[in-house]
Amino acid sequence: MKVVLLQEVKGLGRAGQTVDVADGYARNFLIPRRLAKPATEAALKEIEEERRRQAEKADRERRAAQEAKAKLDHAEIVFRARAGEGGKLFGSITAQDVAERIAQEFGLAVDKRRVELEGAIKAVGRYPVRVRVHPEAVAQVEVVVLPEAD
Repeated sequence: MKVVLLQEVKGLGRAGQTVDVADGYARNFLIPRRLAKPATEAALKEIEEERRRQAEKADRERRAAQEAKAKLDHAEIVFRARAGEGGKLFGSITAQDVAERIAQEFGLAVDKRRVELEGAIKAVGRYPVRVRVHPEAVAQVEVVVLPEAD
């Protein structure tokens, strides 16, 4: 029996694939558990439509990510922080701080886990930071930490 998988089934295939399985396996296991449905014309057409929608969505996300990358690339994000002798900060600048500043200055919501900071910034200076706005788009920003004026 030909069925269209609705979810990934280990050893059988991924969601959206059409596979040929034993009648009993399809009727007694896959279909009742909503893992698959019979491969009718309507089901195949529905799956193709869903693929098209997913491709359009991925394309929109990719374009939006490229626009965000263009906004962020080579941008300077300036922080003013209290510093002691030798430019050592009282506290630190973290990926969370960088993500919040990007949201404030550029209006882009960036998850702190997508800010690639090698560790918290603990001294005055310039630091190159990579921001992964999409798996295919990585922006390079410059974080500038200046001592706070008293």
